[in-house]
Formats: sequence, C-alpha cells, structure tokens
Amino acid sequence: MRITVFGAAGQVGSRAVAEALERGHQVTAVLRSPARAHEVPAGAEVRIGDAASIEDVIDLSVGQDLVISATRPTPGQEDELVATTKVLLAGLARTRVRLLVVGGAATLTVPGTAGVTVMDEPDFPAELRGIARACADQLEVCRADASAQWTYLSPPALLEPGTRTGLFRLGTDDLLVDADGASVLSMEDLAVALLDEAERPRHHRVRFTAAY
Repeated sequence: MRITVFGAAGQVGSRAVAEALERGHQVTAVLRSPARAHEVPAGAEVRIGDAASIEDVIDLSVGQDLVISATRPTPGQEDELVATTKVLLAGLARTRVRLLVVGGAATLTVPGTAGVTVMDEPDFPAELRGIARACADQLEVCRADASAQWTYLSPPALLEPGTRTGLFRLGTDDLLVDADGASVLSMEDLAVALLDEAERPRHHRVRFTAAY
C-alpha cells in the first residue's frame, strides 16, 4: 500500500511509520518542520506539509491508498485538532482516499457506570480536559461527515511506549479493561492495530478501540 502519515515524527506517528515499513508498505512521512526529519524511521519518504492546509492534504494524498492522521496540538492550542480534522475530511473526500484517525479515549464509556465516559469520571485529571474536549469534538466532526471514508481509533486510558506483542483486544465505544481494571496498550501495539485496520478494513465510518 501507499500510505501517507501526518504527524509522522510524533510518538504514535513514528511507530505507525515503522510498522508500515516493516510490513513492506511505501510510506510518505509528513512533517511541518524539516528539523524533525531525523525522528522519522529510515525508509520513509519525508515531505513537508500541514494537515491543516487543504492544498497540502490533497497534494499529499493523491495516488495514495490511505492517510493516517496522528497529529497532536500543543497545549493551549487544542482547538487546532478539530480544525485540522475538518480539513483532512474535506481534502480526502475530494481525493477519495481513506482516512484513519488516531483520536482520544475521552468519549469511551467506562464499564459498569451506566454510560459515564472517561472524561466525565470524577477523578479525570483537570490538566487533560482541554485535549479531552478537543478529541470529543474531533470524533463528532468525523461522525457528522458522510463524504470521506474515515475510521477513528481511540486508544485505551493509558498509552505508553513499550513493546510490540501483536496481542490485544478490539472494541467499539466501551473502554476495554483487563481483569485488574486497567486499560492499557503500548504505542507499538497501537501501531499494529492501525496497520491491521489499514490492511484489512473492518470499521467504516465508526470508532474502534484497542487494549490488552
């Protein structure tokens, strides 16, 4: 496959690039600044572009099979996430290329709470409310779109660097927890979930999640 990754130097984006390259795909790694090119795994074609620019989205998606968006706004600029997602959806509706969005866990429903979401839990960290609200709005923007071919991946409650096991569970709108009540996945295995969906699409215009 020919895959474009926006946010390719980020923690999730760089792992998605590495996983795609390991599987033999051709990867275009998109960065906003050439200063971060050294953070992209070797073997990818590095391009400079901005997911918030519809011209860049169209230019970097034409002829591709899939676009992965793993962008994250800087603290205090969380609203950029929604604006960027709207641009990606509009641009990819025009090029007819699939979009796989790495989103947030904020709107996943906590098991045993009668529908309470992660961000509405009493102990949800105040410092994360900005990005949580932005991710919630991002998901709603996707759900309201009927033109682009999008899929939204919510990580678990805890996503950290770790090891690639390839062993995890998939879900839809409920937070996945293990026997101890933990909701965890390594960034490496999130990349596996991304590329599994890229190669064998199972979720069309819906959200899914993954965790151990």
